[in-house]
Formats: sequence, C-alpha cells, structure tokens
Amino acid sequence: MSEEGDGTATTAAPVTPAPGPRRQLVAGPGGRRPSPLLVVLALATLALVALPLVYLVVRSLEGRASAWSVLTRAHTGEVIADTLLLVVGVAGCSLLLGVGLAWAVVRTDLPFRRVVGTLAALPLVVPSYVAALCLLGAFGPRGLLQQVLGSLFGVERIPEIYGYTGALLALTLSTYPYVFLLAAAALSTLDPALEEAARSLGRSRGSTFLRVVLPALRPSLGAGTLLVALYTLSDFGAVSLMQYNALTRSIYLQYRSLFDRTPAAVLSLALVALTAVVLLLEARTRSRGRQYRSTPGTARATVALRLGRWRWPALAACAVPIGFFAGVPLAVLGYWLARGVANDQSLEFAWGAVGNSLLVAVLAAVAAIVFAWPVAFLAQRQRAGWATAIERACFGANALPGIVIALSLVYFGARYATPLYQTLTLLVAAYVVRFLPQALAGVTSGLGTVSPRLEEASRGLGRSQLATIATVTLPMARRGVLAGAALVLLSTLKELPATLLLRPIGFDTLATEIWRTTSLGYYSRAALPALVLIAISAPFVFLLQARGALEGERPD
Repeated sequence: MSEEGDGTATTAAPVTPAPGPRRQLVAGPGGRRPSPLLVVLALATLALVALPLVYLVVRSLEGRASAWSVLTRAHTGEVIADTLLLVVGVAGCSLLLGVGLAWAVVRTDLPFRRVVGTLAALPLVVPSYVAALCLLGAFGPRGLLQQVLGSLFGVERIPEIYGYTGALLALTLSTYPYVFLLAAAALSTLDPALEEAARSLGRSRGSTFLRVVLPALRPSLGAGTLLVALYTLSDFGAVSLMQYNALTRSIYLQYRSLFDRTPAAVLSLALVALTAVVLLLEARTRSRGRQYRSTPGTARATVALRLGRWRWPALAACAVPIGFFAGVPLAVLGYWLARGVANDQSLEFAWGAVGNSLLVAVLAAVAAIVFAWPVAFLAQRQRAGWATAIERACFGANALPGIVIALSLVYFGARYATPLYQTLTLLVAAYVVRFLPQALAGVTSGLGTVSPRLEEASRGLGRSQLATIATVTLPMARRGVLAGAALVLLSTLKELPATLLLRPIGFDTLATEIWRTTSLGYYSRAALPALVLIAISAPFVFLLQARGALEGERPD
C-alpha cells in the first residue's frame, strides 16, 4: 500500500508508456482532460439529481411574498436548531457504535463474530418509522415495559420516550449500520504491514490505531457519517411518530395543512442549505492523504487480535447494543403478531408485494451504481473543483425528503414526460435520486483502495479505457461497489413516501402494506409485512457481511 498526498504516488514504480500517442485515462491538475463519456454521464446524473431542487425553486418563486415571511419566523429558527441538534447526536452515536463493532468483528477473535457482524447490520433493514413504532410499543405509554413494571411493582407511569430521546434512539437504530458496514469493509482491506511497521518502531496499539489505522479509515468513516447525517436530515417517519420538532415534520405538516405549497418549498430549501453545510464540514475534515492498495489483495491474511480472557466480556459488550437495536423491534413485532393470532384477527397478506419490493429494489440498486460510477470516478481521479462540486451536489440529494423528490417527479412526469407518469421507470428514478449518495459512498470507498498508477500502467500496456475499468478498477473496487449496491437495495425495500406517490396503480410493496395497516391502527396486521420485510432483507445483509466486509480476513 502506498500513501498519496497532493496527487503524487510514493511507492509505485514508473511505467514506460507504449510507443505512439495514447490518451490518459484521467487527468489530475494540469494533466490531460478526462474522458468526454465520463463527463457526459456525470452531467446526466447531476441533471437527474437537480430536478427536485428546480421544482423547489420554481415553487418558491411563485410565492415570493410569503417566502420571506416563512424564513424570518422565530419558529423556523427553532426548527433548524432542533434539526441540527438531532443530526449531531445521531452521527456521534452511530460513529462510536459502528466503529467499535466493526473493530471487534473484523480485527479480533471475538466468538461468533460472523453472527455478531450479521446481527449488527440487521437494523439496517428496519424502516425508521417501524423502529420508532416498536420503541413506542416497548417503552412508550402503556408499552410492554410499563405493563411488566406495572404487574410486578405497581408502576403506573414511566418517563416518556417522545421527543429528542426517542428520535435519537430510533434514528441511531436505523443508521449506525452505515458506519459499521463501511468501517468493516475498510478494515478488512487495510494492509497489516502498515500496522506492523508502526509497532516495530515502538508505537503502542493505541498509538498505532490513532496514527495509522484511523487515517486509513477516514474516507470510509467520513462517507458513513455523512450518510448518517443526510439520512437524519431527510427522515420523516421517526421524527413524526416521536413528535420531534424537525424540518421534515414541519415540511409535511405544511404540505398537508395548506393549499399553498410555497411555505413547504421554502422550508425544503432551508433543508437543502443545511445539507450544504454538512457537506462542507465533511469536505473540510476529509484527509488530504489517501491510502491505496498496490495489489488486488494483501500479501497475507490479517492476524486477528487475540482477546484472551476478554473474549466473552467483549462478546457481552457487543451483545448489549445489538440486543437493544436488533432485539427490541423483533420482540415487539413478534408480540403484536402473536397477540393477533391469539385474538383470531384476520392476518391476510398480499404476497405479491414481496415480489414487487424485490423487483424495484434490484432495479434501483443497479441503476444507482450506474449513475454513481462516473461521478465518483471523476471526483476521485480528476481532483478538479468541478468534479468535486458534482459529487457534493449528488450527495446533497439524500437530504431531500422522499415526499419532495416524489412531488417533483410527479410535476415533471405530468407536464414534460407523460409516457413515464405512473410507471416503474419514474419510480426507480425517484429511488436513484433518493439513494444515490449511498451508491456514491460505496463506489468512492472502493475506488479509494485502487491506486491510479495501476490504471496508468494498464493504459500504458495498450488497454482501452473500458478494458482498464473492467479488468483493473472494478475488480479491485468490487467490495465498495457491492456494499453501495446493497445499501441502495435495502433502503429501497423500506422507502415509503416516494413509493406511495409514484407507484403504478395496483403496485403494492411491503412498505405500502405496513403503512396502510398502521395508519388504520391494525398493529397486529402490520407486524406480518414488517417481519417479512426483515426476513427477505436479512439474507442480503448476511451476504454483505460474509462475502464483503469479512472476505479475505480470518484469524490466525
């Protein structure tokens, strides 16, 4: 592995170019221009992502008089401050939890670490609104905890979970796997020679982790934390159920309560501005140095840290958060389902929704990677301001609520693309816009492990640009690419607002089934589709762990 800063490699041997003129795959500052095909594809991605923003601007300009009054309200400032507080809290909790679990699973001889890794990622399949609903069912008024305490100790009231605490727990439950998966993937590909060199120079394990491992993990941790922050900014279900004063909840209330859409559009633009702030902070904290692997695999497998007598206490420490974040939703849903069966309630279920959910999820995952690749490739290799700006703009789409993206595409489809209106194409386009940052994070993480000098060497040997990408770049970046595709697939399975507004007539998914039954108060009926959603998503999480983050790493 070699470290590169300011675009200069330090360990790669020079490559003698083949005779005759040739085009460079990419160009750094001062180099040749990048491939026009990549630029066109990246601009097409930007145009797709920009549709919701154009819609918001048009709506805001239509009501300029009321737009300023919305921005100057004292309530607007309070909502923005509460939203930022929630973002900081969820990002911090997810970072601590995700990195700790990733290190224990990938770099130690923790007992049952593959099982722990799968269970740690399992909350990723739980929609935020289901997570919030289950937390309320367990710890809310007249919840399971109060029932148990009341029957045993006569407790009639427990502290309320509504507000910041409930929103923090529900969103941490739904988002920390982003950090965990990307951190685990990065740890599994980190060359152990770097750590061994630091230890041979007399550094302690703690110093090696801080000075060697963390800088190498910084791109992946930054991408994971960015996904958590953007998810928190855009979430509607959890903050609504927990009655927390966030921007997305205010936007939804404006859409529902007023015929005039201008206030909601203005608040959505404020959400976009917060997204820009988050992206700027992430860019400023990103490490200037980049770590690259110089070969497709490490020279040998990583030697796991032996925990000795601390193996079982470490397992218990990992089991506490996993048991809370993965066990509580499953226990509550199982209880509701069992109660429904015991009361002879009708638990009819539209099984066609399972096939529909899988169909759109696979289509969205493939499309998101196709759209994300040119953007991530140019941003990583071109190192130009315009390429980075395109990448940042694409990341910003994730902060838009699904309802805003859906309404913008409804507006676009009804006025300018009538043949696409209420088709799977427009629905998949909404998913791509909504979850493109997850695909970008995965592709960027994968590209970060591939040295540009290897690509230059391939071009110097006469291979074309497409052949170089197919035979050199993509195979070495496959773990990050697959991780990004899996994140998009899992997120699509549980997406609700965009599906409700853009699905073709009669096209039901698991998410819409859960929403339909919970909106009617039939929690026992909602438990079955929710459990099915978790059941069909869990194998993808398992494969992601077994074949991705943990591949190539084994204990000595």
